[in-house]
Amino acid sequence: MARRRTFSDEALGPTIERLMMETGTTYRALAEKTDLSAGYLNHIVHGNRPVPSTDVLARIAKALGAKPEYFREVRIRVITEKLETMPDLVDRLYKRLGS
Repeated sequence: MARRRTFSDEALGPTIERLMMETGTTYRALAEKTDLSAGYLNHIVHGNRPVPSTDVLARIAKALGAKPEYFREVRIRVITEKLETMPDLVDRLYKRLGS
């Protein structure tokens, strides 16, 4: 099997779906490993539910043999939380990106 990239550049649903295919994991098996319902997981994959908490994403990642930060949504949350503590940096970035 080809070496997996460190980070996914896809949205959450397609990323989970691809990892499930790569690992041969069914919704039922993923549900058992994560203590979530198969229906809920299906809704996440198909974008019918909001992005779950970081804790839930970590459980899904672990069950699929990935690190939580593999998911783009986890990385965005980490960056957002850090930026919330750095308003001066936010202002500088905004000015730079707005030009």
